[in-house]
Amino acid sequence: MRPHATGTGGGGGLGRRKAGAAAAAASREWMVVPASGPARVEEAGKYAVMARTGLPARDLRVLDPLLSYPSTILGRERAIVVNLERVKAVITAAEVLLPNSKDPAFTRFVHDLQTRVLASSSDQAADLTDMEGDSSAVASPFPVPNSSKGHELEMTNKSTVVPEMTSNSSMPNLAAAKDGNTKVLPFEFRALEVCLESACRSLEEETSTLEQEAYPALDELTSKISTLNLERVRQIKSRLVAISGRVQKVRDELEHLLDDEMDMAEMYLTEKLTQQEISEASSRVEVDDPAQTEEDRDEDYRSEPDGSNGSFIGYKPHIEELEMLLEAYFVQIDGTLNKLSHLREYVDDTEDYINIMLDDKQNQLLQMGVMLSTATVVITAGVAVVGLFGMNIGISLYNSDTEEETRAGNVRFWETTFGTISGCVILYIIAMGWGKRSGLLQ
Repeated sequence: MRPHATGTGGGGGLGRRKAGAAAAAASREWMVVPASGPARVEEAGKYAVMARTGLPARDLRVLDPLLSYPSTILGRERAIVVNLERVKAVITAAEVLLPNSKDPAFTRFVHDLQTRVLASSSDQAADLTDMEGDSSAVASPFPVPNSSKGHELEMTNKSTVVPEMTSNSSMPNLAAAKDGNTKVLPFEFRALEVCLESACRSLEEETSTLEQEAYPALDELTSKISTLNLERVRQIKSRLVAISGRVQKVRDELEHLLDDEMDMAEMYLTEKLTQQEISEASSRVEVDDPAQTEEDRDEDYRSEPDGSNGSFIGYKPHIEELEMLLEAYFVQIDGTLNKLSHLREYVDDTEDYINIMLDDKQNQLLQMGVMLSTATVVITAGVAVVGLFGMNIGISLYNSDTEEETRAGNVRFWETTFGTISGCVILYIIAMGWGKRSGLLQ
């Protein structure tokens, strides 16, 4: 029984080791860039990230570096999933989660993202400080004290909501937006802008590098057709096709987003959180003040500076800000695609020119073959004449008994020889003239 017990214990230890290995494989390092504060590295599993961002498992698979997915930007209830070239990120209203990597390009991207976010946060804080005296004059159905100014940029403080509306951090932002004095992009759009900028910059740099290598190689190929030059152009064309496909995917994704307003509306994470807080606060006010009738509440909502939106419940955010942001990078990526298209046209023109040159060389070879064949036929006619005279047959030409006959025979021999050669030349000239007149030769 003892060996059996030992085996059971070993099996349990093996199972625990497998479970631990599976858990370690499920967890990975994430670079977290918050809306305020330095970036940090956290280790979290798939389910922890799903609970943190509200994303399904199929959306997280888009960020898996071992899988190949096309360029994608997905707007969900609580997060935005970005997969553009080397940029893979999950953007929420308070932070950005990036799969940690040791790539130098990733380090540069994180630095740009943190710099942009901190700079925008400081500018927004300065603008809100200047607006502090004016925000109290904006009409609002609920009182908003000045003590809530420090919480409007901290997404982690949104869970600490007191029963009154006095601690709502979104009302000053909403009042500032309605007043129209300032226009600050929310955190998720600033992070999305950095992602788009990084992807477009990467593709633009690759395109510029390819152009610097392609145009000299193509010009050299037109001047000298060799195996080495042809191999260089073949590699350049392969890179051109690959980069064009990647740029086209990014452009198609941006075009798809611009064509679908509902997808763009889903990306307003801060706005949705704001409306959710306002809805919760409205329900609390109804509980605290049951004497207020429905007509009074409707009248209060209609008395706001921007009454076109009606009540906060069911409010759909405007998509002009995101549309302008996406259009700017759509124009940039479209310009990159145009550069690649021009380069492709140049490659095609070079190929056509090379084919024309090769066809011309081939035509010249064919003409030389025709000329040599004609010469062979003419020479064959002369050989036939020589063969006739070379037959072992007795004729009077060979009878040279006297000196005069010998002299006359020599003269006839040379006359026959030069006559044969002249006849061959005349036949060759006639054949060439007929070939040029008929268009077979140039």
